[in-house]
Amino acid sequence: MTNKKPIKRNENIVKLSRDHHASLLFCWKIRQGIKHHIDVDRMANYVRYFWTQHFAPHFGEEEAFLFAPLKDDKVQRALDDHKQIKTSIETMDRFGIQDREGKLLQLADMVDEHVRYEERILFPHLELALSDEQLTQIGTQISDEPLLDTYQDAFWKNPSSL
Repeated sequence: MTNKKPIKRNENIVKLSRDHHASLLFCWKIRQGIKHHIDVDRMANYVRYFWTQHFAPHFGEEEAFLFAPLKDDKVQRALDDHKQIKTSIETMDRFGIQDREGKLLQLADMVDEHVRYEERILFPHLELALSDEQLTQIGTQISDEPLLDTYQDAFWKNPSSL
């Protein structure tokens, strides 16, 4: 068994890593909803809520502050992921119920893969590529307010336990 140590994140971007935890919970909730055969519209409502309350502000901060100083292939991949996630959410309602379940699972997989890419590859790359002064400046620009998930419909809970 491999002993994985937690990733030590630069203090100036640690808030973005904390936001990623909420994104991974989003993925888990969508997967749980599908596992429990929850109405697709309920899950789609949650996805729209999460876009507005979490993904859009989080992506905005990353793009405006963290990604702006360095334009390379690693940053471009994250920008492309952001576009793909946004498009997936915007087009979600164009499909029938069966297709929407599949699209929701694809979205959860896409977000999961994106977060893991940023945490394991992109953020360590940026921490090395950016100067201490740049990271400090980024830290002053990122909001201190955590992005909270206060959605009221807990569709992801096992219906038999409610």
